[in-house]
Amino acid sequence: MTTLTKDAIKKSFMKLLNAKPINKITVKEIVEDCGINRNSFYYHFDDIPALIEEILNEQADALVQTSSREVNIYESILKGMEFAMQNKTAMLHLYNSVNKDVFERYLNRVANYTVTECFNIYFSEENLYEEDKQAIIMYYKSLLVGFVIEWLSSGMKYDLRNQVRRQCELFEGTTETAVKRCRRKEN
Repeated sequence: MTTLTKDAIKKSFMKLLNAKPINKITVKEIVEDCGINRNSFYYHFDDIPALIEEILNEQADALVQTSSREVNIYESILKGMEFAMQNKTAMLHLYNSVNKDVFERYLNRVANYTVTECFNIYFSEENLYEEDKQAIIMYYKSLLVGFVIEWLSSGMKYDLRNQVRRQCELFEGTTETAVKRCRRKEN
């Protein structure tokens, strides 16, 4: 029963967050929406920021657990952005809230995982220095985080999927070039 209650709280919160900013959402509204009492909310969560953190951590964990080996970088990036794309208004509200740091940790975690997985799939056979590999991963993770932050900062005025697709087309082959530059020399 506690799992059902906890899930109901999360579902109600996301519904409300997709409708209005965080600072306009109260615990009272959440519990009324899901039909529980206030004590039940506080049994599961200390406050709304703790609820936000759990939801975002669960989404990041779900991405890691359900990872399928995507066939290209574009599909991999879209998989990493899926939750944000499905909850655009909620993500904008999180980004513009005092809980922005929780959102940024989530975004960095998802981007790091997505880029690392992609890199490991495409370049698993390469003999690279670990420092160089991590530098390439950090570069692409930063680009992915930057795409999402720019999109949110602009008020989501353009189609992020199309923008990412076009970026991938324009810069196709650049990762391979970077990998060539940091291959270990064979003895």
